[in-house]
Amino acid sequence: MAGYPVWNQEAARSIIAGLAHLEGATLPILHALQDEFGHVDPQAVPLIAEALNLSRAEVHGAITFYHDFRTAPPPRRVIKLCRAEACQSLGCEAMVEELAETHGIVVDGEPAGDAVVETVYCLGNCALGPSALVDGELIGRVDAARIAGLCQQERAQS
Repeated sequence: MAGYPVWNQEAARSIIAGLAHLEGATLPILHALQDEFGHVDPQAVPLIAEALNLSRAEVHGAITFYHDFRTAPPPRRVIKLCRAEACQSLGCEAMVEELAETHGIVVDGEPAGDAVVETVYCLGNCALGPSALVDGELIGRVDAARIAGLCQQERAQS
């Protein structure tokens, strides 16, 4: 994953000001902040609330409601594991259990080193499931050992 700049309050204010005029600006602002910094720092909440005349609770609610927003910098490697029906029929749920029991990697849990494994529903690679998207690269026929190896590989490179 590409590195992101460190959170910068003035840059955040500039992003917020540039989008505050939009109707329903909360989500575009949150996306822009996350695109810029890799996450939506909690310090952004009062800035957004003030710019949009919202309560801090409303802004916080939007951040926590949508699962794609992060409030801390992302790990270097993001592995999105498909858990839709086709991949389930090809063993992804057993793989999730093996990841936890054998490798200590919890899907949708805390990062494993500097990698995180997240659930997604359908990557469009159903014939080659279970599938994963690793740092934007689609990989078919993954198994627990391969996912664990990808997490370990990142740890070794950190």
